[in-house]
Amino acid sequence: MDQHQPEHSTAADPRLDKLAEVAVRVGLGGLHPGQELVMTASIEALPLVRRITAEAYKAGASQVTTFFSDDESTLARYRHAPDSAFDHAPAWMFEALAAAFRGGAARLAIVGEDPNLLAEQDPDKVSRSNRARSKAYRPALELITASAINWTLVPFASAAWARAVFPELPSSAAVAKLWDALYSSARIDRPDPQAAWAEHNATLLARRAMLTERRFRSLRFTGPGTGLTVGLADGHAWMGGISKARNGITGNPNIPTEEVFTTPHALMTEGTVAATKPLAHGGTLIRDIRVRFEKGSIVEAHASSGEAVLQKLIGTDEGARRLGEVALVPHSSPISQSGLLFFNTLFDENAASHIALGQAYKKCFTDAESMSDAEFAERGGNSSLIHVDWMIGAAAVDVDGIAFDGSVTPVMRQGEWV
Repeated sequence: MDQHQPEHSTAADPRLDKLAEVAVRVGLGGLHPGQELVMTASIEALPLVRRITAEAYKAGASQVTTFFSDDESTLARYRHAPDSAFDHAPAWMFEALAAAFRGGAARLAIVGEDPNLLAEQDPDKVSRSNRARSKAYRPALELITASAINWTLVPFASAAWARAVFPELPSSAAVAKLWDALYSSARIDRPDPQAAWAEHNATLLARRAMLTERRFRSLRFTGPGTGLTVGLADGHAWMGGISKARNGITGNPNIPTEEVFTTPHALMTEGTVAATKPLAHGGTLIRDIRVRFEKGSIVEAHASSGEAVLQKLIGTDEGARRLGEVALVPHSSPISQSGLLFFNTLFDENAASHIALGQAYKKCFTDAESMSDAEFAERGGNSSLIHVDWMIGAAAVDVDGIAFDGSVTPVMRQGEWV
């Protein structure tokens, strides 16, 4: 814990128990009797880890295993490890994760990392480390993106994250204020959080059903610095809110979430787009992203800061320059209306419509369960070692749906659903 933040200020808050319940009952959708759960978290998130562990066992888990990370240990690697170390990742650990998922284990990640952790480190080392990790993680990640298992992400207000969001406040006050914002966005402050999530999921289901029925050929985004047409994959389906995994469990992969999303066609994005929020990636803040697409691929990319990291990111592989997701989020979403910049993709992507570079979701097709990898690629699904979301929506951004016959349907105006 941060030395200025008494542990009881977090650990004794009854809302933490509710967050653990939502994480297991809503996020994971519960657990099959005897199902294992694999968690990842920072050591600072131990109070929440313990509560989720207890809640998982109450839900029937046979074993809960947590992999912990530590910021100081991460920095020690960048300060002292030999250069060759950054082309290495612990393949044995990722192989174990993939084996666990193939065996039916559920996955839960607690997020809340320091967005500035690696800001002073060599961008080349950061990029190489991320690439090595992504390559090693690929077999496990494919099981997650294919919804083979139930999985979810939930937040923890770390001291470093709180200082980034509220730099003007003392550490303890910043942590308390960030927790209030996290609990509100995750609907933990409602009288019955699980009922509130059921109501919210019904709204998202209605939106995604409407968009799937429309079968737009593409979406057009128009706003300051943005004139972008995103082609949609053949036979795409919209997702968002609750999602049914192939193991039969229905849960919310993200806590919180405000988006509905689908798979773009990897070869059919054209135009320019300007990010409306910074991207926190790999411990670096990338600000004011501006890119130009031709035939689905980024041919020009700039940023006012963090551009070296951006260039390394899109150079990961061929698919890293193409889109794997497009998502619509109203400007009136609770996260947007908080007025906060969270410097965390889980939250900032739910404040604005966004796109993601890299790997597409196979589940975002009307016949996903029967579709082969070859069909996925033929119909426009993108493949990559990465999947990185960044925000392009705002109150000044309009979205139109373009049909196969060229007719145009307003979808969002000034950031709101039409």
